[in-house]
Amino acid sequence: MSATQPLDFRTARLRLVERINHLVHSGQLTERRLARLTGVSQPHIHNILKGIRTLTPDVADLVLEHLDLDLLDLFERERIDSHP
Repeated sequence: MSATQPLDFRTARLRLVERINHLVHSGQLTERRLARLTGVSQPHIHNILKGIRTLTPDVADLVLEHLDLDLLDLFERERIDSHP
């Protein structure tokens, strides 16, 4: 993450989509598995990952919960520590 990128909800949402895409592309997770875990349809998950639909806060919370992540996991520790 760039040092100029703010610690805000928009950035967190983008970072979460990036994280999910990484997990899917690396074979650690499938769209179908994520859909089953969260109760969100697989086509909806697919559209979020392709940028066709926006990741809503409710779906983001479901994803974070089922991937055992929190918002701070989406940012680099150095960036968090240096933020006032």
